[in-house]
Amino acid sequence: MSESDRVAEFTAFRQRLNERILGEDNQVIRRFFALDTQTYRAGVLDVKTKEMLGLVASLVLRCDDCISYHVAECYKAGVARDAFFEVFSVGLVVGGSIVIPHLRRAVDFLDTLESAAADEAPPCADHVAD
Repeated sequence: MSESDRVAEFTAFRQRLNERILGEDNQVIRRFFALDTQTYRAGVLDVKTKEMLGLVASLVLRCDDCISYHVAECYKAGVARDAFFEVFSVGLVVGGSIVIPHLRRAVDFLDTLESAAADEAPPCADHVAD
C-alpha cells in the first residue's frame, strides 16, 4: 500500500464512520461531535495551536486514532517537523514512558504524510517538459 493510500484509507474510514454515527438519531452524540468541531476552530488560540494541544492530549491519553488525526491536522495547519518533535516531547514528558509506543506510531504517520505529500508534489518548474 502506498503512503498516499494509507493516508486516504485513514481519512475515508474516519469520514465514513463519522457520517454513519451522526446519521443515527442521538442528540448526545451529535452535540458532542459539534462541541469537538467548535473547540478546534480559531478563537483566541489559532487552529495550529489548538491542534498541537490536541496532539499532546492524544499522546498522553494513548489514543492512536486521535494521534493520527491530530498529526494530520497539525500537518495541514503547517506545523513544521521540528515543531512536531517539540510537541511530541511535551506529550512524552507529561505522559511518561508509556507514551513511547504511541510516539513511534505518531512519527510513522508523520513520515507517511510527508511521503504522500512528496509523491503528490508537482515537478519543479525547471523539470517540466515543454
